[in-house]
Amino acid sequence: MSDLENFEELQGGDRVEGDYDASQIQVLEGLEAVRRRPGMYIGTTGSPGLHHLVYEIVDNSIDEALAGYCTEISVKIGEDNVITVSDDGRGIPVDRQEQTGKSALEVVFTVLHAGGKFGGGGYKVSGGLHGVGASVVNALSEWLIARVHRGGKIYEMRFARGDITQEITVVGDTDRIGTEITFKPDGTIFDTLEFDYETLKTRMREQAFLNAGLKIRIEDARAGSEEAEDFRYDGGIREFVAYLNRSKETLHDPVVYLSGQRETSIAEVALQYNDGFSEVLLSFANNIHTQEGGSHETGFKSALTRVLNDYGKRTGALKGDDKFSGEDCREGLCVVISVKLEEAQFEGQTKTKLGNGEIRTLVEQVVGEKLQIFLEENPAAARTIIDKAVTASKAREAAKRARENVRRKSGLEGFNLPGKLSDCNENNPALTEIYIVEGDSAGGSAKGGRDSRYQAILPLWGKMLNVEKARADKVYGNEKLTPVITALGAGLGDDFDVKKLRYHKVIIMADADVDGSHIRTLLMTFFFRFMRPLVDEGYLYAAKPPLFKLTRGKQSRVAFDDDEREAIAAEMRGEDGRGKVEISRYKGLGEMNPEELWETTMNPETRTLKRIELTDAIEADEIFTVLMGEKVEPRREFIEKNAKYANLDV
Repeated sequence: MSDLENFEELQGGDRVEGDYDASQIQVLEGLEAVRRRPGMYIGTTGSPGLHHLVYEIVDNSIDEALAGYCTEISVKIGEDNVITVSDDGRGIPVDRQEQTGKSALEVVFTVLHAGGKFGGGGYKVSGGLHGVGASVVNALSEWLIARVHRGGKIYEMRFARGDITQEITVVGDTDRIGTEITFKPDGTIFDTLEFDYETLKTRMREQAFLNAGLKIRIEDARAGSEEAEDFRYDGGIREFVAYLNRSKETLHDPVVYLSGQRETSIAEVALQYNDGFSEVLLSFANNIHTQEGGSHETGFKSALTRVLNDYGKRTGALKGDDKFSGEDCREGLCVVISVKLEEAQFEGQTKTKLGNGEIRTLVEQVVGEKLQIFLEENPAAARTIIDKAVTASKAREAAKRARENVRRKSGLEGFNLPGKLSDCNENNPALTEIYIVEGDSAGGSAKGGRDSRYQAILPLWGKMLNVEKARADKVYGNEKLTPVITALGAGLGDDFDVKKLRYHKVIIMADADVDGSHIRTLLMTFFFRFMRPLVDEGYLYAAKPPLFKLTRGKQSRVAFDDDEREAIAAEMRGEDGRGKVEISRYKGLGEMNPEELWETTMNPETRTLKRIELTDAIEADEIFTVLMGEKVEPRREFIEKNAKYANLDV
């Protein structure tokens, strides 16, 4: 008797464990699984997932460029948010695929895990191995048209939600080669179908930087928003670093470029120091942005620290047992690491961390040998870099003393909380929130109106420190920021531990005017630079207080912007339109009584909170540098470019 028959005999014909048996196991055919559970394949059906569809198709064209067959890629947003991606690569094969007996074009768009990236010799280097590919884009599109220019003919195939609606057909002659994919995302799958041009443009620019000499065109052909831009960077990641540093004062020119190869693996590193205090390190593996780093980043950091310490010792910049820490070596550093390898081992479907151990060895060797040569051959730049590390080292020691001083004065280690903090009764961080409020008067209203079971209030006063222009030692000693550090209880900078955070909603509540915006920006800069995991983990929010109060008789309502004010006023006047509605502008949070502040800004049932998210860390870093940094010209350019979007209360 087989094991299966034994099992069935033991069941005695009765269903057990909640009537759960083999009859309830479903097998989803073809692309049905993708449509049933799209989040498993693209992460989300929100805007990031929508844009991911474009990236997947573009990545296929990028793979052709990596293989040496593609020089131009075009991405177009058409009317009704239809996307067209075309390239001048070899064109997807249209002949019969041996395993399935179907054309290769059909297989690529209808079979999961099909393509030229699985050891069949199609691609030696590819970013798509752990990606979802063309078949998932097809499954999640209302319709998709694939056209292949190959062998003098134009081949076309059409699909609808993954199903074939037109078999492969020759529709014309051609004198070019390449692939053109046009698709419309499925409105029954995605929360939004609106593509953001800036988001796609940023991604295309990044890919052009990573593939020196490749031209990528991005075009928005929708009515009223016609824009287009061409990207081509023959300098590759050298130009990427220069672009990232364009709003900062750099300490040496040109950008340092290091590269090397072992067998089929290639490592490139471009770096340049600026006079800032933050570090920008971007790493890529086969053009995939490895947001959580991995072996290539580890190899770089190890080699950089070793080389600068060795050079510092040899030149006498380091005395005795003194040595630079890794953070000292990376203060003000902007670096891009790009590796390309045959068998990239990514951790997880989202490809956020590279695991290949041999790449650490390669990057460490390239940086260790070639950075040392650069320092020897460029003594002026070397001295500048070493001086930067020396200053950072001294500042780190000062920050350590300041941190200890703060702990002694505030009793941080003894859990003595700031005197102005009105804490909540609940101890579970997942259930609590803290309002960081501008001004004592607003703080008083917030304390009076809050729900003390789970809402804590911390009022701040006076002008905040602009941390974009300050090192950690100045932050620790700042009387405006120390209460924030101690109240949150998770530390600062490299010591920040998000697991120790006392509240899982940190809410900035400032007036809805220019001064309030300034306070919000200063606090957001502080959290971004010194408590980054707070932002990454989604714990930072901004409250949205109302701008207007509308009154007619005994009826009162609030409005958050001009359009809402006009709509509510019209509604309150009624059909005859003759009713008089009094409209007053709130001058600040402190002007509201506790009940008003609770109902409009603090009550979870009625308030509006904006989660501060970093969908693009590169863009965020640049914006903080432009708005809060030392250089005036980039800030002037930003204001001139974006002035038309400002809400002015004249």
